[in-house]
Amino acid sequence: MKKKLLAFDPSELLDSDEAIAAYLTQVLADGDTNELLRAIGHIAKARGMAHIAEETGLGRESLYKALRPGANPRIDTVLKVCHAIGMQFSAHPIAHA
Repeated sequence: MKKKLLAFDPSELLDSDEAIAAYLTQVLADGDTNELLRAIGHIAKARGMAHIAEETGLGRESLYKALRPGANPRIDTVLKVCHAIGMQFSAHPIAHA
């Protein structure tokens, strides 16, 4: 008998500011731009894409396009979305061995 795997949607687990901050912090630490866009997209979905679109003044379709892997959104778009999802970036020195 064939078993069917269910699709995993990280946005379902992003139900608190703490969970979102931990997720975003890990993705930022990994340094992968595509993963960062994907993560912000998951967080925006968890917060409600229509709400994020309204907060940023961007259309939902534009948000989906800007946050897909391989996209090259403007930094002001990323910062608007981060503000709308209730997160901000902070800088920390990189520990060198």
